[in-house]
Amino acid sequence: MMDKTLQMYIDKLNKLNFKEMYEGDFFLTWDKTDDELEAVFTVADALRYMRENNISTKIFESGLGISLFRDNSTRTRFSFASACNLLGLEVQDLDEGKSQIAHGETVRETANMISFMADVIGIRDDMYIGKGHTYQKEVVEAVTQGHEDGVLEQKPTLVNLQCDIDHPTQCMADMLHIIHEFGGVENLKGKKVAMTWAYSPSYGKPLSVPQGVVGLMTRFGMDVVLAHPEGYEIMPEVEEVARQNAAKTGGTFTRTNSMAEAFKDADIVYPKSWAPFAAMEKRTDLYGKGDSDGIKALEKELLAQNAQHKDWCCTEELMKTTRDGKALYLHCLPADINDVSCVDGEVEASVFDRYRTPLYKEASFKPYVIAAMIFLAKVKDPQATLKALEERGTSRWFQK
Repeated sequence: MMDKTLQMYIDKLNKLNFKEMYEGDFFLTWDKTDDELEAVFTVADALRYMRENNISTKIFESGLGISLFRDNSTRTRFSFASACNLLGLEVQDLDEGKSQIAHGETVRETANMISFMADVIGIRDDMYIGKGHTYQKEVVEAVTQGHEDGVLEQKPTLVNLQCDIDHPTQCMADMLHIIHEFGGVENLKGKKVAMTWAYSPSYGKPLSVPQGVVGLMTRFGMDVVLAHPEGYEIMPEVEEVARQNAAKTGGTFTRTNSMAEAFKDADIVYPKSWAPFAAMEKRTDLYGKGDSDGIKALEKELLAQNAQHKDWCCTEELMKTTRDGKALYLHCLPADINDVSCVDGEVEASVFDRYRTPLYKEASFKPYVIAAMIFLAKVKDPQATLKALEERGTSRWFQK
């Protein structure tokens, strides 16, 4: 007899239309329909439930997951590896410094050469405006052509592990955490979310987390506030996505230059540093020209600009002004913690310590979200496959 909880997840999936996800890719959350996002959350919960109940979820006997990180990563790197392993894939990291890419190998050639037995490619390329998302699209075009030409047995699925525009695996994990904390999607309408800039002693943090958050959380009827000092704007086109989402769902999307205003009566706060959009554009241009003196001058200028806003910090005083003084504190980690990782930073140590367990739980959703994205792209009938995995009854961890 089918496990009741698993049956509940299957029943949920039966009500959703996500057929287009099969053999697809995951670039930006706003490219996906509401049903498709709901399917990712549902499959993520189902896979987690199965692992916790010692049911193997390996749908592959062999195959590769290729990871390419053009920026440093701990959580996302290990989440991608965990997700691939959960489904039965081995992971191979593509180190560009040790590959022929360093000798001018083309994107088309690299993409095909690494993909002979690859089922998924995960790419993080978040540092240069106008580059990361474009590069990911080029990789997908190359492997699609390779599959059509009979070079590749299968077209690998691309999962965006962070680009210059969005960080979908992070924001989907954040959202699933919120859904669990508030007891379901139906309880989110009207909740206030403060996505706010916070001071950091470093300057080049990507825009993709705040953009991903406002691009996703405005889809749930919530009142999303984007707060930052003047000059720390995000991409205008992403703000437009957020405005349109809010209009459709009956929520709101507003902007303010006051952290206090954003925190007042907020149900969820997400204080996080990022670099100004205009500065990131300038930085990309300087790197393209190989202008190292220009880059140093820009860094100096931006660090000085940041230092004018040290008061943008998630303090105990600000937290007291949130809904009942108990807003859910979110961060993608690692946070810049006052007197711990830096002198002045994004959050006071006492606030961070109080939310440490929920923060780690928030991060724990990411491997399952990534696994769900892969599962839905690779499995033609997810409901039947989940059922068959349970009926197969292979223990993930065999013990006599």
